[in-house]
Formats: sequence, structure tokens, C-alpha cells
Amino acid sequence: MTTRRKFIKKTSLLTAGSLILPLSSFKPAKSAPYGLILYTVRDAMDKDVMGTLEKVASVGYETVEAANYSNGLFYGMKPAAFRKAVESFGMTLLSSHHGVTDENLERTARDTAEAGLKYVVKSSYHGETIDDYKRGAESFNRFGEAFQREGIRFGYHNHAFEFEKIDDIIPYDVLLENTDPSLVCMELDLYWIKKGGFEPWEYFDKYPGRFELWHVKDMKEKGKQEFTEVGNGIIDFKKIFFLKDLAGMKNYFVEEDNCKDYPPFESIKISLDYLKNMGF
Repeated sequence: MTTRRKFIKKTSLLTAGSLILPLSSFKPAKSAPYGLILYTVRDAMDKDVMGTLEKVASVGYETVEAANYSNGLFYGMKPAAFRKAVESFGMTLLSSHHGVTDENLERTARDTAEAGLKYVVKSSYHGETIDDYKRGAESFNRFGEAFQREGIRFGYHNHAFEFEKIDDIIPYDVLLENTDPSLVCMELDLYWIKKGGFEPWEYFDKYPGRFELWHVKDMKEKGKQEFTEVGNGIIDFKKIFFLKDLAGMKNYFVEEDNCKDYPPFESIKISLDYLKNMGF
């Protein structure tokens, strides 16, 4: 387990007084396969699944995270068929966002096992009280047990609202502190945590090893802090990737919720080119 002492030793390299090399020179070995959540190209997926997957692969992505599971189907396809469709273009279907509930848990676990997924991620959970979030954490542990029996890791994806205090308590902390790390991991959205008022490394320090998955997206500096292509905004990806081992990161997925400056396929290429150039 990574201790606070190890964290301080790592992050001391980032302080002005103790830099051996400037952080600007930091260029890590490739951290993980280049991944994309298909939500970014959702409109294209709705129209042409196979053509869209082919385009995603041609851009250079190696893994995908689905975002359209419903009633036993992925983008209208049986789980095994969708897995084969992804693999036919040389990519891996690694993860999927699901609206997991106690009612659909058994079927969801069965379908995701058939799809060959390694991760299933609950995309959001809204609570009004701290007790709601404690109950949410209890349900996450149950979900984690069910998926673990199928060889699948269960995770939770944050937005910004989980960082808004309730009774002076941060709900996201409640979820982290009341879930079993052996059953539940976090998919940290690097944009939304910043939108929520925190930096990722603050949580890497506080909860080391919990953030196996990341959503890599960037934030515009001015105005409403809108989404932008990775590398075109203000998020400090060098520092974040420098601390990937402390975070426990194993895989990441590029995402842009709304592509406003460029069409989606151009947008995902800009983001990937940046990540490749930086060695991430």
C-alpha cells in the first residue's frame, strides 16, 4: 500500500525547491492502452455501430468503454456480438457504464460477463443526505460482490455534485470511506473533480490506490469552464499522470461530453495526438 511518506517523496519532486528535473521535461512511459468512452461519439454510434467502431480504431484507440447498455443489449446487439464487433477492429471492449440497480443486478452481471468486460461502472448516484450516500455505498459493495463472482470489477464514476458538502461533509468521501476497496474502485473524471473544486492529486493522497479508471477530459480556462479537447485546456495532465501509480490507475478513457469546437471524430483525434505526444 502506498503510504503518505511515499506520496510526499514523490510529490517533493514537483516543488520548486527540490526539482531534480523540471516537470516540463517529464515524459512517462505509456501508462495504459489508449481508451475512448463511446459516449463521445454517441450520435454516430446510434446511426452506424460498425462504421463508428471502424473510425474509432482508425484514429488509434485500443480500448473502448460502452455507454448504451439497455435490456440486455449493447447498442442493440447481444453482448457477445458487440464484443466481437469491437474486437473485429483490433480493439478491446474493456468497460461499460450501466445503470446498475438491485433489481437488474443479476441480469446485468450475466450480460456483462458474456460481453467479456473487465469493468462495469455506475455512471452516477444522486443522494440528498449523507445517509443516502452511506446507503449508496452499501449498495455499491453488494454490486461489487455480484460482479466479482463473474470476474468483473465494479466502479463508480463521479460528477461535480458529489463534492458539494452536505452537513459539512463531502459525499464523495462518504462513498470512498464506506466502500470496500476489494469490491469497488473509482473511475475518476478529471474534469468533474476540478469542476467540483478539487485537484485529482488531493484525492490520490487521501485515498491512494482507489482510482483504477480515469476519464481524461480537459477544461476551458474562461467562461463556463466548458469541455475541450485533451491538451487544449487548463488541467495539469503532466502532474496527474506523474502520480498515476499512487492513484492506482490501470486504464483510462478519453471523453468529451459535448464537442463544440470540433466534430467528434476530429476531437477524439486531437485528444489522442496529445496523449501520444506526451507519452501518456
